[in-house]
Amino acid sequence: MQLALDQARKAYNIGEVPIGAIIVKDDVVIGSGYNLREKNGDALAHAELIAIKQACEAISGWRLTGCALYVTIEPCPMCAGAIIQSRIDKVVYGAMDPKAGAGGSILNLLQMNELNHQSHVIKGVLEEECSALMKSFFRELRAKK
Repeated sequence: MQLALDQARKAYNIGEVPIGAIIVKDDVVIGSGYNLREKNGDALAHAELIAIKQACEAISGWRLTGCALYVTIEPCPMCAGAIIQSRIDKVVYGAMDPKAGAGGSILNLLQMNELNHQSHVIKGVLEEECSALMKSFFRELRAKK
């Protein structure tokens, strides 16, 4: 999770919502990303999607079975869908997202038995650090306005 926080800090430093993600397979980081929505002008440029794309390129395939995704904030519905579609086995996140979370707070797409894949979910890893980074970002953003 510390590596995901490092990614989130990169987003913070360029004025992006500070969410970072890494994907690990066999104890090796095969994908990483941080939010780039503002910089790229792309609604799809979420940390998780960037990390998933990079991981797929690293293994030359779309099935990320045997992989774990570490992300600082609970995935949104779009990212949860991508996690399911890419068959990521485990999702570890820091802080919950009570406004858009799809990993247990508002809904839990990651563990719906009705879908063809479910991920093991671990919540609250380095939660205080992940939450503090988000709070600091939005506090500074409000102060600028």
